[in-house]
Amino acid sequence: MRMARTLKIATWNINSVRLRVNHLKGIDADIMCLQEMKCQDHQVPLAEIEEMGFKHNYFRGEKAYNGVGIFSKLPLTDVEMLDFGGRVQARHISAKLPNGTRLHNFYVPAGGDEPDVATNPSYAHKLQFLDDMEAYFAGLKSSHIAVGDFNVAPFEHDVWSSKQLRNVISHTPQERERMMKMYATLGWVDSARHFVPMNEKCYSWWSYRNKDWEKSNRGRRLDHIWVTPDLREKLVSCETLRHARNWEKPSDHVPVMVEIRL
Repeated sequence: MRMARTLKIATWNINSVRLRVNHLKGIDADIMCLQEMKCQDHQVPLAEIEEMGFKHNYFRGEKAYNGVGIFSKLPLTDVEMLDFGGRVQARHISAKLPNGTRLHNFYVPAGGDEPDVATNPSYAHKLQFLDDMEAYFAGLKSSHIAVGDFNVAPFEHDVWSSKQLRNVISHTPQERERMMKMYATLGWVDSARHFVPMNEKCYSWWSYRNKDWEKSNRGRRLDHIWVTPDLREKLVSCETLRHARNWEKPSDHVPVMVEIRL
């Protein structure tokens, strides 16, 4: 914990924690929320993570796919692991911070390629998952922080071209509408957009298909940190660690980190 009594919470789709565990050294966070760890519980490189100062660690692994974890330098309590979208998958974990705020870590399904629920079960599953998140959030009260790879870029400038990606999964009207309903449940504050104006481009993901991701800059903002309104005035900063996309064997996502007074 830093002397200013602020807390840094980072979210990152690491796309294999075993492959990229050393990259965690490049993230100056008090709490790391990881998604897509791609390993079972006994395969998490816990010794390496603990050496970095993360001594209070809770995770939910899954063979080859999914996997979420909260790795913390300060104690956590009341850990929960819930299922959404009608399937038992390692896509959610939450815990309470010392001050009682509950921290949620989500990994929303990507949804496949075709935005048609009749022909694409993966897309139908994603929409159901988002509906279940909305229902869950609606039953909560303050204070909460929700982070993770939501796999939805909700706003016009969260993608490189809203017009061209209108019917591309992650930016379809069905997904964006569900995100807006989720925002409304608790009056959530989108930390990134709290600091970055809506008319400015803001991305956290760049496809591996782009040979020169920086030059093409065809990104999407899929990774989010939301806080309930009672925490709005406690937000200090929200940073997208864009340079992480140039790390050796990078994830296609980069970390997003919020600093908050708690």
